[in-house]
Amino acid sequence: MNYGSIEAGGTKFVCAIGNENFQIEDRIQFSTTDPKETLYKAKEYLKKFQVDALGIASFGPIDINEKSSKYGYITNTPKERWQNTNFVGYMKEKMGGLPISWTTDVNAAAYGEYIMWERQGKKVDSLVYYTIGTGVGAGAVVRGDLIGGTGHPEMGHVLLKRHSNDNFPGICPFHKDCLEGLVSGPTFEFRLNKRGEDVSKEDPIWDMIAYYIAQAAMQVTLILRPEKIVFGGGVVSEPLLEKVREELKYMLNDYIPLPDLRAYISMPVAESNGSATIGNFALAQKIMM
Repeated sequence: MNYGSIEAGGTKFVCAIGNENFQIEDRIQFSTTDPKETLYKAKEYLKKFQVDALGIASFGPIDINEKSSKYGYITNTPKERWQNTNFVGYMKEKMGGLPISWTTDVNAAAYGEYIMWERQGKKVDSLVYYTIGTGVGAGAVVRGDLIGGTGHPEMGHVLLKRHSNDNFPGICPFHKDCLEGLVSGPTFEFRLNKRGEDVSKEDPIWDMIAYYIAQAAMQVTLILRPEKIVFGGGVVSEPLLEKVREELKYMLNDYIPLPDLRAYISMPVAESNGSATIGNFALAQKIMM
């Protein structure tokens, strides 16, 4: 069996072909432009290979409710050109009715991390994956299944207690100062007039960012009680996560027992933030079973 993967990001698309062991055999990436051009490139790439099932992981919001008339669509995204795009419908039509797994980019990344841990002999029953980059989102796997009912989680848009020294209004077009509006990559340019990668790790802004991320970790810890939380994306680094661990320990104040925080909160196992591709292969295989 060969599995295809489309990781649809707001900045770039990553398409890949993998085998039954979820090893990447071929891979390409290109810029995300308008739907017509970008989906055409993805389709043309995949048609070069024998693909038995396809996993698509997309930026959102998307409709994952199979009973909905908009199932398979990118819906109310801030990316105006992509609003109401029938992603799955297009790929099914162009790929001859190929079986397709459809989820968010962060759900696929969560599933990929879950699979990677399992394959390294460190199986966990529950895992939450956050990506903090251009946007913020999260997915969760519990005993092999992604959580979600009528829709997918939107953990990047939870509201937080504001830091006492923070007057920044936030940049989320829907909620202003939700998690995404306060810690995503573009916030650094608005706060400091510089890109996140150009901000010194000694800058006090990282303490504020850690304060907000730790609140998200606390919320999901208390709601889902996962075995592991993984943070990926361009904003995340090990020095930042060390601050997050310290903040989380302080916030929880020994209310519940926690494992070793260095093991509980970590960077992704998959290299180069490739968790979503692995997750797509695994989810494509799952729909064939």
